Amino acid sequence: MTARIAAILLPLLLLAGWEGYCRWSGIPALVLPPPSAVVAALWSGLASGRLLPHLAVTAAEMALGLGIGCVVGFVAGVALAEVAGLRRLLYPYVIASQVVPKLALAPLFILWFGFGMASTVAITALICFFPLLENTLTGLDRVDPAKRELFRMLRAGRWRTLTRLKIPAGLPVILAGLRVAVVLALVGAVVGEFIGGRQGLGASIIAAQGMMDTPLMFALFAVITALGMLVYQATLLIERWLLSRQAKG
Repeated sequence: MTARIAAILLPLLLLAGWEGYCRWSGIPALVLPPPSAVVAALWSGLASGRLLPHLAVTAAEMALGLGIGCVVGFVAGVALAEVAGLRRLLYPYVIASQVVPKLALAPLFILWFGFGMASTVAITALICFFPLLENTLTGLDRVDPAKRELFRMLRAGRWRTLTRLKIPAGLPVILAGLRVAVVLALVGAVVGEFIGGRQGLGASIIAAQGMMDTPLMFALFAVITALGMLVYQATLLIERWLLSRQAKG
């Protein structure tokens, strides 16, 4: 209870200190706007409906990139975990593809997919791909050897062993990868909009920077944070539901 009260009071104290510092220090709003100015900019953007289309675009890019990246990452992780030869052949190339900074690839994505949503979704999917692949590989390798031997003695086929033993046993690790991918998906969508987006919250931050509208930039940061927290909490709820369902058998 004390921790919850402290968690509520801490941001209020920080905001009060931030507001007081801006008012009494005389620092220009261009450099650091007070929270009251940020709230006013946020309310203006939401009430006028100006921010909503950009929020919808970023959410759509995030969802598409997350979905594509997670599906491809999961399928690739299962394939590499099940076929040892394929893993020895392809895994080094997968690692090599991930150590290349995604921002360095952005000009190529814009060249291939053009400006707009397609290139941003491609960047987001590439960022989300690896956490699912790596966690799926790890999760499927963590099966209890005794249970694996039991399935072998029961003459369970490869598909049955995968779907009835390996994936359920590795589900907590796989879902942990999904949580990481959710956070990275928002980063990928916003960064993709920085580079090649015409709409979206990231593109709006670049536009606000061009107009030197710092309160609007902070307001957009708040919207991005709220979107990320909302999706992350939704993922936690889905994870708890899946794990509780698995525990009940």
